[in-house]
Amino acid sequence: MPDFVDQVTLHVMAGGGGNGCASVHREKFKPLGGPDGGNGGRGGDVILEVDPNTATLLDYHRRPYRKAENGKQGQGSNRDGANGADVVLPVPNGTVVKDAQTGEVLVDLVGVGTRYVIAKGGHGGLGNAALASAKRKAPGFALLGEPGDGLDIVLELKSVADVALVGFPSAGKSSLIAALSAARPKIADYPFTTLIPNLGVVTAGDTVFTVADVPGLIPGASQGKGLGHEFLRHVERCDMLVHVIDCATMEPGRDPVTDYEAIETELQAYGKLEGRPRMVVLNKADVPDAQELAELVRPEFEERGLRVFTISAATHAGLRELTYAMGEWVAAARAAKPVEEPTRLVIRPRQLGETGFTVRKVNDNLFQVTGEKPQRWIRQTDFTNDEAVGYLADRLERLGIEEELVKAGATAGAEVVIGSMEDGYIFDWQPTLSAESVHQGPRGTDSRLG
Repeated sequence: MPDFVDQVTLHVMAGGGGNGCASVHREKFKPLGGPDGGNGGRGGDVILEVDPNTATLLDYHRRPYRKAENGKQGQGSNRDGANGADVVLPVPNGTVVKDAQTGEVLVDLVGVGTRYVIAKGGHGGLGNAALASAKRKAPGFALLGEPGDGLDIVLELKSVADVALVGFPSAGKSSLIAALSAARPKIADYPFTTLIPNLGVVTAGDTVFTVADVPGLIPGASQGKGLGHEFLRHVERCDMLVHVIDCATMEPGRDPVTDYEAIETELQAYGKLEGRPRMVVLNKADVPDAQELAELVRPEFEERGLRVFTISAATHAGLRELTYAMGEWVAAARAAKPVEEPTRLVIRPRQLGETGFTVRKVNDNLFQVTGEKPQRWIRQTDFTNDEAVGYLADRLERLGIEEELVKAGATAGAEVVIGSMEDGYIFDWQPTLSAESVHQGPRGTDSRLG
């Protein structure tokens, strides 16, 4: 099991709403005291929240299915069901949320305390007390609760740090962040790269900042070679890039200037990093040949306008000057930009047509009705109760669906699908009479049915 995860697929399901209650008040000497069924409770939401104490998505890698609580059913004596509890999922600062099916970015969560409802709980069904009217004084039915939203999302973590250490594998980035901070990454003379990002907190005088030691780059990373974008996305949010260059490498064809240019080529090919200040750190100066090479190449880097520091992460030589230089840059960058605020979430209501539904003729004997209201009403209807079915017919007729079916060419007995063709509700359409002109029979029945 990995100890760091920066991308997971999460399956979330909000709670379903509780069903309404069909009940009649009963009291001594009052055998028909009127409807008193309560409403069902709302289903719980699934909420993503930026938590400063969360640094990885590992918990969601282990448990990728999360569900909120369902609302409770309504009861007699006008007692409403309890709402289902929300599920709040803490995520690290800098988490990008995408739709797993389309890849669309749903929200970019930046700023401690930012919240986003990723799956909304279903509405509770109305009890018969709420459905009573002058025409229907004692409804013998209640509405069902609606199911909650369910979807698959991808959580992608982009490290939020002030400084990013970039460089070839085994350049000494892990050793440097261990020397600068309390972070303790695995360190050895590996011929390959660190596989997970490390984050350290560094103090330079009054300035406290974070340094990200992220997986090393190789030529071709911007096209996905090696770790590719698995590394590069962690650099996007950093304010400053520090090139850590190995001056003691014995690999043929490599030298500090060539290494710097190779890494810069990949950063420029990836894009999104233009204008970030750069600094060069010539590492492993404790090796005699490396010290000489560092002094030889320093003027060439300085001619390019880069600040250059010669250090040894192993002996801590030169670290004080480097730490305070990074601290000065971080303090200046913070002063130049506005204070970070939680992500401002823009709510865009879905646009509805003039009627809120559409009628489509599929063939001579099949018609499809789509729209938020009719599809929602279908989910709320208990089809085992004739009176509930009659109430649905009244709602559809008032909305104008029957009129539109006639305009589309539907005749009595035609098949009508409400919802999608795959899993919508199918029935044989018969033009109905309005409930206002129908004599109400016993509770739970409708004289138009049967």
